[in-house]
Amino acid sequence: MIRKYFGTDGIRGTVNESNMTAETALRLGKAAGHIFRRGDHRHRVVIGKDTRLSGYMIEPALVAGFTAMGMDVFLFGPIPTPGVAFLTRSLRADLGVMISASHNHYEDNGIKLFGPDGYKLSDKIEFEIESFMDPNADLPLAKPSNLGRAKRIDDSQARYIEFAKRSFPRSLTLDGMKVVIDCANGAAYKVAPATLWELGAEVVTVGVDPNGFNINSECGSTDTALMCDRVRSHKADIGIALDGDADRLIICDENGNIIDGDQIMALIALDWQKQNLLTGPGVVATVMSNLGLERCMIDHDLQLARTDVGDRYVVEHMRANGYNLGGEQSGHMILSDFSTTGDGLIAALQVLAVLKRSGRAMSEMARMFEPVPQVLKNVRYAGGEPLSSMLVQEAIDAARADIGNSGRILVRKSGTEKLIRVMGEGDDETVVHRAVDQIVASVKEVAA
Repeated sequence: MIRKYFGTDGIRGTVNESNMTAETALRLGKAAGHIFRRGDHRHRVVIGKDTRLSGYMIEPALVAGFTAMGMDVFLFGPIPTPGVAFLTRSLRADLGVMISASHNHYEDNGIKLFGPDGYKLSDKIEFEIESFMDPNADLPLAKPSNLGRAKRIDDSQARYIEFAKRSFPRSLTLDGMKVVIDCANGAAYKVAPATLWELGAEVVTVGVDPNGFNINSECGSTDTALMCDRVRSHKADIGIALDGDADRLIICDENGNIIDGDQIMALIALDWQKQNLLTGPGVVATVMSNLGLERCMIDHDLQLARTDVGDRYVVEHMRANGYNLGGEQSGHMILSDFSTTGDGLIAALQVLAVLKRSGRAMSEMARMFEPVPQVLKNVRYAGGEPLSSMLVQEAIDAARADIGNSGRILVRKSGTEKLIRVMGEGDDETVVHRAVDQIVASVKEVAA
């Protein structure tokens, strides 16, 4: 079945174009409200958002859709995506909604949905919602006396701060640590600095002045130069960069050197292994994680299970197979002992706990394994299916033969943008570059 609205992480697109319009949000609210309006109890949905200007357009459209179906709406304002997941369960809501386009710039926005258990919806339920989003769909609206109500929840951020603090070991504090936190001018601009400060850290902030347009702009997990500079200039112990909705993070050490999601996963995994905290046979990651991480896990008698790209697929595998740690190279970290979805702040607190217990510098612990040379290139296309081209398939086959058994080639369509993502990795960097370039050239030729 072809998706009309949902991608790998909810609905996302440029505002007032394609699917990211107030009309789409209204229809989504009605369709989701129809499906999740089960039983005779008073139904409720919770809605959080990041700091994009377009949130002021999408939020009331969703409210109109949900209240038209007889659902009460609780509005949180700016709050991280994992905060929405947590509060969906805490407030016994039937549905949770996050308005955010994650790491994208302000021109884009998106809508992510969580079930009453705090987990992202399955493909099956998303397809069901789409079936009721047709403009001609005949949905039974609530009677005038049964319309839903909407109200603001003023303490949602304070609730999430306490939730995050409970994930940090009670025997530790952050006293004596100087931490640079880059909130990407996004959803965590208040809660992340407050959490770190209340745990005892000296906090230097970056990206905490949102204006509706500057989310992820020259800051955050996708642009870490400013964070790294602040770490060096303030002689901080560590830098933490979140993305627009704070469900992912990137870290830098005291010298301003970047530490990606794979190294963070390895650090937490080996620490939890020592403490007998791992509930599964290892770690769950995606096909994009470095081969070096896989070798590191094997060296420590752990397994690396791989899934399709997307943190919800990581979560699904974790739930089905008993893992409590998973994530993505891009910085999504799922620690299921605490959260049902990626949580950049809680993952950062686990890293800080390792540092505090060890008494060592971040630079000494940053390189848990030697990464295999990895090359990732994106090719934008206007339309069609470039990957179905015989020319592209032949180039992929030739690249795989070139790399052989010493590495991997992965070619896939982005789930959120019109991009073909080409990744290659292997022990011989020259061969990897050559293989990736061959595929990129073929895709460009077909997409021209």
